Formats: sequence, C-alpha cells, structure tokens
Amino acid sequence: MTSFVVEADGGSRGNPGPAGYGAVVKDASDGQVLAEIAEAIGTQTNNVAEYRGLIAGLRSLLAIAGDGAAVEVRMDSKLVIEQMAGRWKIKNEGLRPLASEAAGLARRLRVTWRWIPREKNKDADRLANEAMDAAAKGRPWRLAGASPAAPAPAPASAGPAASGVSSGPAAGSAPAGPAAPGGPAAGFRETASRETGSVPAAPATVQDSLLDLIGEEETVAPAPYGPANGTDPETTAATGSGVGTGWRPPTTVATSLLMLRHGETPFSAERRFSGVGDPELTSAGIAQAEAAAARLSRPPYGIQVVVSSPLKRARATAEIVAAMLGLEVEVEEGLREVDFGDWEGHTFTEIQRRWPDELAAWLADPSAAPPGGESFEVAARRVQTTGDRLVERYEGRTVLAVSHVTPIKMLLRFALEAPPSALYRMHLDLAALSLIEYYADGPAVVKAFNDTSHLR
Repeated sequence: MTSFVVEADGGSRGNPGPAGYGAVVKDASDGQVLAEIAEAIGTQTNNVAEYRGLIAGLRSLLAIAGDGAAVEVRMDSKLVIEQMAGRWKIKNEGLRPLASEAAGLARRLRVTWRWIPREKNKDADRLANEAMDAAAKGRPWRLAGASPAAPAPAPASAGPAASGVSSGPAAGSAPAGPAAPGGPAAGFRETASRETGSVPAAPATVQDSLLDLIGEEETVAPAPYGPANGTDPETTAATGSGVGTGWRPPTTVATSLLMLRHGETPFSAERRFSGVGDPELTSAGIAQAEAAAARLSRPPYGIQVVVSSPLKRARATAEIVAAMLGLEVEVEEGLREVDFGDWEGHTFTEIQRRWPDELAAWLADPSAAPPGGESFEVAARRVQTTGDRLVERYEGRTVLAVSHVTPIKMLLRFALEAPPSALYRMHLDLAALSLIEYYADGPAVVKAFNDTSHLR
C-alpha cells in the first residue's frame, strides 16, 4: 500500500503577529512532492499557525489518498507533535479547537507522529514564509512559477486570509482539486491527485471527488425523504412568485429521481481509476447494496422504476435493490461511467508518473480526454441527454437510477445549474443516495445529497 509523508510548519512574525503556514505532501517511497499548500492567516501565534499547517496538510492528503492512508507526519514543533501523539496535555484553551480538528482528520488516516529538527523541515518552513511574504505585499500566495491566470478551483474550506491556488503538473483529482468539504483550505497545489471511478473535470484538489475510489466522510442522516407531495417544510413556505423552486408548493406532481452510487469494488477499495472496466462488487459492496435495498423498500420511497448503468458493479447493486422491491432492472447505457481509456485500473500516482502532461491537461480542461478515453465534456452531453430522457419517459413517477460518481454528480450539477467546476466541490460515497425532483412548471430541486445513513 502506498504510504505518504506530510511535513507541516507555521510561523508568526511577532508571536502574536503576521502569521502563515505551509505544508507538503510527499510519496514516502521516493520523496516525490504531491502537493504544496500555504496560507497567510492574519495575526496569530506560532502555535496556532503550526496547527493550521498540520490541518491543511492532513486535508490535502485526504484529498489525494482518501481515508485509511498510511502517513508519517513530520513537524519541528515539539508541542504539536507531542500533543497530537497524546503524550502532552493541551493546556491552552485557544489551541483545543484546532487540536480537535486535527485529531478528527488524523483518525481517518493511519498516522505516525515524528518530531524533526527545523533544518529538516525546510520545505514547509519555506512555504510558510512565502505566504507571509506575499501577505506583507498584499498578494495571495502562489506556487513559484505558477501562472495566476488560471488557478485551480479553491477548496470549499478555504479561509479568508491571503491565499492562492496554483496548479502544477498533474494537479489533484477529487476530488482533491476542487473544494469538497474537508478539502485543503488555502493556497493549494496538487502535483498528483487520485480519484478513481468517476468525475468531471477540473484541476487542483480534484481527487477524492472525482474518481470511483471513495467511501469516506461521515454525513448527518437527514429525515426520510420520498416523492414530493407539497408537505415538505422546505417546499411549503410560499414566498414570491416562483414555482417549483423549493420555496412554495409545486403545482404539478414531481418526477422523483433517486440516484444510488454502486457498492464497493476491488478498484474502489484500492483507489484505482474505474471507468468502463467491469470489476464486480466485493462482499462489502454487496452488503452496502443490501443495506440500501432494505432502506428503499420501506416508506416513504415508493419506487416504481429501477434503471441502471450497464456496468456490472451498478447492475449488481440495482438487481439487489430491485429484487427487494419486486421490480425488474432496466439498463440505461447513458448512465455508465466515464471511459478512462489507458488509465483504467491505475492509481492516480501511477498515472501522474506515466502520463504527466496528459493528466495535467485532463485536470485543467473538460474537453481533454485520457489517452484512448472519453472527456468530461463528451460525458456531460451523454448524461444530460440520458437524464432528460428519463424524466420525460417516467414523468410523475419515482425512479431509482443506479450509477457512478461522474453521472450522478453531473445530474446534480445540471439540476443546480452549476458550472462544471462544481463537480470538484461534491463528494460522493459508495452506495450513497441523492435525490432530484423535476417539475414541469419550474426548475429541478435537489432534495438530498450523499446520504449514507443506511450504511451506519
């Protein structure tokens, strides 16, 4: 299993004074830099800046490698290392929220904590000073040599301080790249990112959101939702003159599209790109499908139609649910995953090393396709056509569509009328449910997203 190194540092010119942090994510096997993050954070103490650097480094690693990754965290702050390792108490009340946040991120990884002398933490120290220098000049931090013209999408958690995002060769993938909750929060450059399974295009922290390799993030279980009936609190507060907007009762019956991502496969478990290749569900994936089936067979869902991508992992998930509902599965070709071409079955790091130029182009441009594969631009047209056809064909009914990360995110993006970069700001777990309701007299309404309460 690939292991990683996170080096983090922070500093304050005055303690407290103008402060900033830096963090670097490296491949432990060869020291290759996968991501660099830096941010100026206003007037803070050294310790606050050091914790902020740690948090940014852990977020960046999660965006690149996902939950369960093995990592050695190296810092020259004895205080932070000893507190995170549980050997020292946290006496400063102001540090406790930061320590708690860092500990929460660390619990999602397999972390070894290591103190190192300052001279061995030069990369993170340099980044922290670059961020403070940039802030002193009233500028956001950018990676040296990066062009300010086309920054990668900033993570949703990006802070208000002077920060910047610069994309280097082979910049992030999901998901990382974009700003999903929990993504890096500052000037961020991912030199390698991974996401395997589905995704739209965009640079930077793109990894975890993009590919078919994720199954992380705890979500708060929402109240049960089912076909629209005008009684949902979000749809009954009539205001203004709009119709079908979610703020007043719809005047027509909605077509409800429940979208279920397939269960785990060997590729998703190993965080490999999984497009039109046909891996089957693992035993865990079957259990996830069964949990979803148990939930969807109960009120208030009332599913009338089950459609599925033609790929085995989706078909198997759909058939488990359909069997419990007493329905047949209708195969819909347009719900298949994006074709990753020559990248199929490879990890993000492998792709970065073998196809660095092609990967950089793919992450930066939705019209760029992997070698022998399909671009997100082409996939978006296919998915939109498929979604329109399903809504027209099953008007007024409740449909379950079992598909993959990219098609589901694209359908959500279309419903929200969001730009392509929104794809990188969404995280979709294995066997997660999302819901869109379509009204003939108004726009589509997203009622649920990435709901995995049936898996807990």
